Amino acid sequence: MAGKEGLKMDERLKKQLEFILELDKEKNIFRQTHLSGNGRRENDAEHAWHLGVMAYILKEYSNAEVDIGRVMIMCLIHDVVEIDAGDTYAYDEEGLKTQKMREEAAAERIFGILPEDQREDLRAIFEEFEAWETPESRFAHAMDNFQPLLLNDSNNGGDWKEHDVCLSQVMKRQNKTALGSQQIFEVTEELLEKNIREGNLRK
Repeated sequence: MAGKEGLKMDERLKKQLEFILELDKEKNIFRQTHLSGNGRRENDAEHAWHLGVMAYILKEYSNAEVDIGRVMIMCLIHDVVEIDAGDTYAYDEEGLKTQKMREEAAAERIFGILPEDQREDLRAIFEEFEAWETPESRFAHAMDNFQPLLLNDSNNGGDWKEHDVCLSQVMKRQNKTALGSQQIFEVTEELLEKNIREGNLRK
């Protein structure tokens, strides 16, 4: 326990606090997606927080029973690597070519700040998300796909219009939502059809 002198700062705690401060940099990584109400672009930390809450609220729509705590931490850390790698827009074909390499190097450095046991734990959760193999990772990805679409729909397709995105590009990403939640995927299809009718998305 800490004595009157204050917090006992051993090596383990130093590493943990260094990692926590490193995470603060996520607040400076801005995505292409705008906040609802046609606000400014959201940052990675806001996106991660939103996903975590969404996962908890929408857990009943997962295709399979999930450990929701694991899904939530997956959502919270999945974009930590963008502190180094930067945000790669979903429809940036050139950026996507080097995304994996950039993010693997970032994961090595950023998770490497932590004490060994926590480094291995969070790195394993991050790799699980990337692999799309478990019910938890598939549901976390469903949230990651659905959240920007939901915001874009609330803004009358503004981000799609700005980047001249067409339906086939959106569906290439959104088709995989069904792996985590068939019901959320069906809602996704309804929202896309509505935006095509309203002229917000090119068919």
